[in-house]
Amino acid sequence: MNLRVHLLVNIVAAGLLCLLVSIALVLVNSERQTRTLVENTSASLQKQLQYQLTINNAGYRSNQPFPDFDLWKQTSNTPGMCIRYEAAENGMNRSLCNGVDLPAVSRPKSFDRLYQSLFNPEIAITQFINLNGHTYGALSVSSSPDMAIAHAWDNVRNLLGLSALSILSVCLLVYLVINRALNPAQQIVAGLEQMANGNLSHRLPAFEVSEWRQTAVAINQLAATQQHLLVERQKLAVMLMNLQEEERRYLARELHDEFGQYLAAINAVATLIEQTATRECPQLVTSAAQIGRFTLAMQQSVQRLLTHLRPAELDELGLVTSLQTLVNKWNGLEAGKSSYRLEINGNYPPLSEVLMITVYRIIQEALSNIAKHAQASQAVITLLFSDTAVSITIKDNGKAERLPSVAGPGIGLLGIRERVTALDGKFSMTIAEPQGLILDVWLPLTATVSAE
Repeated sequence: MNLRVHLLVNIVAAGLLCLLVSIALVLVNSERQTRTLVENTSASLQKQLQYQLTINNAGYRSNQPFPDFDLWKQTSNTPGMCIRYEAAENGMNRSLCNGVDLPAVSRPKSFDRLYQSLFNPEIAITQFINLNGHTYGALSVSSSPDMAIAHAWDNVRNLLGLSALSILSVCLLVYLVINRALNPAQQIVAGLEQMANGNLSHRLPAFEVSEWRQTAVAINQLAATQQHLLVERQKLAVMLMNLQEEERRYLARELHDEFGQYLAAINAVATLIEQTATRECPQLVTSAAQIGRFTLAMQQSVQRLLTHLRPAELDELGLVTSLQTLVNKWNGLEAGKSSYRLEINGNYPPLSEVLMITVYRIIQEALSNIAKHAQASQAVITLLFSDTAVSITIKDNGKAERLPSVAGPGIGLLGIRERVTALDGKFSMTIAEPQGLILDVWLPLTATVSAE
């Protein structure tokens, strides 16, 4: 869950919990207010009636018979209040009620049931009217249930409106504050994504909040360390490639100059023996011919090995001719089972030796993998030269339906990736439709990484 949403949900939950507690307190307070109102009304009427009895006993006759509720009726503006007087001796009863002025806004029935289950909405208080030790009657004061419930609902409704406005305002303010406080988190995530994509030169800014600033400093230090290690790794990789190519060049030269000359001499001697044996010792002709055939086979093996180690045309005729020779060789080896085609687009620029041998080795390894594993009937190698880079696309229609693992068995794809990484290039693989593998390589012409 998003951190902003998580915090807002917690705030709203806390606000709702506080609102429930506030509603409970409001309901309790409303019930107390109604009870207090009934108690005050009862006490006030008791004093009025006792005063009326005192006047009557003193000989002052009133125009209204006892009990007289006119004064209370004129002075009381409390709706839903009922009073009842029952005389102790003559059985005279008198009652009076103020009407209930219900609010125009209707309340939910569920609230009525809730209030009635928690409180007694009809509060009644009975007091005896005494004077000089004599009990004249009993006075009962009660509240209307509708009045009590309506009063409680009015308080709750006001609380709900105020609480909703308060919670909304608090959430808005908190969201704005959190959004501003978490802006560095978005920048940090974006920066980490750039670093994960290979842009280790990206640096995070210094943030105002100390915690974010410390995090940014730590990430920048880690990126700088990784960038330094990557540069050192690239230098080491280029140095190893140079050493490997130098070793291959040395072996190819030794095989060509030394072993090749010995094979040529053996072949010449075998030919001489065969010619001499034909005249003087016919039984040696067959053996001499076998030596010649063995020598020719060895020469062919040495030639293939020389081509694999260091094709002579790469130094003499350049990259394009070497690649065409390589593709022709694979077409000859496959004998029609697979077809390889080389397409070159753009103007061929001068390439450094490291870049030239890297392009050649990548295509050489890719064609070897296709021949060994792809079971493809067709493969197309496309080279695109531009002013800044060389792009290589190798597409086959083999059996691949999912991407092979670079870290899997064998060193073909791993070697390609290492060569590309050493020259600050890009390497990717995709599945062709309906099946097959597409290998894309991008190498910058300005790659100048070298071992020192």
